[in-house]
Amino acid sequence: MFYLPTKTNDGTLNGIRLEKFKKKLGTRQMPTAELILDGTKAYRLSPEGRGIATISPMLSITRIHNSISAVAAMRRILNLSKDFAKKRRAFGNLLIEHPLHIQTLARLEIEQQAAFLFLMQVIRLFGSVENENGSDKEQLLLRILTPLLKLYTGKQAVSVASEGLESFGGHGYLEDTLIPVILRDAQVLSIWEGTTNILSLDVLRCIEKSKGEVLKAFFEDAASKLKTTSSSLSESQTILNGSLSKLTTFIAKKSSYDNLMYMKSSSRDLSYSLARTYMGCLLYEHAQYEKSDVWHTW
Repeated sequence: MFYLPTKTNDGTLNGIRLEKFKKKLGTRQMPTAELILDGTKAYRLSPEGRGIATISPMLSITRIHNSISAVAAMRRILNLSKDFAKKRRAFGNLLIEHPLHIQTLARLEIEQQAAFLFLMQVIRLFGSVENENGSDKEQLLLRILTPLLKLYTGKQAVSVASEGLESFGGHGYLEDTLIPVILRDAQVLSIWEGTTNILSLDVLRCIEKSKGEVLKAFFEDAASKLKTTSSSLSESQTILNGSLSKLTTFIAKKSSYDNLMYMKSSSRDLSYSLARTYMGCLLYEHAQYEKSDVWHTW
């Protein structure tokens, strides 16, 4: 890993030449360029071959930042959709008065709330570990939850933005409403800081390196969130416990060396299942404090 100053002491560029600006699908408000480095001075910060290991703490931060952008994009499109539904009329009534439209917005609300709870959990763990107050279990949890959070919320943001855009009808497809910008900008969130496949393999890597300890911490933490019994959420509790059981069984059967290639090819599905189940557990735990009907539809 190298530290590369962009400018020299006299204020001129440090051997950097801008070749061209990139024409991107989204995030156009933040220019991206192809650069030529010619005679550029940089300073090595890590031993040879240890660049990725040295930069990994920063990767955790940038992946969290990426997830913040994803959660914020979902919240923004949802707020706009809810406001529009209170003003737009169709078939003689406001959109908010149509049960099907309410159901659609409720599902988007749950997706956003689940992502928000997941994000806050990872931020809490990161703060604890960064301040050297984190337990061994919290460090293990942070290791597996960070890539799960980033890979899943990146995909979520695109899905929610697309559904949210559709809720505006034809207006959502018009550039002058600026709604298409939200969808285009969301698309990069599954690419920045590691694509979905790269992060899925990273999940496998952390399982292998910890000899399964991250999974042990994951399942213990998820199960702890389902300990409190609620009559109104008993069905959700049963479903989530069943999902945890199925995941445990699947991993136990497929984690041998003979199934290494199978695990790699199914790592995306495994990561999705781990993320969604954990988010469900977070929603269940939160529902003990928030007695709102929206939680029951999860």
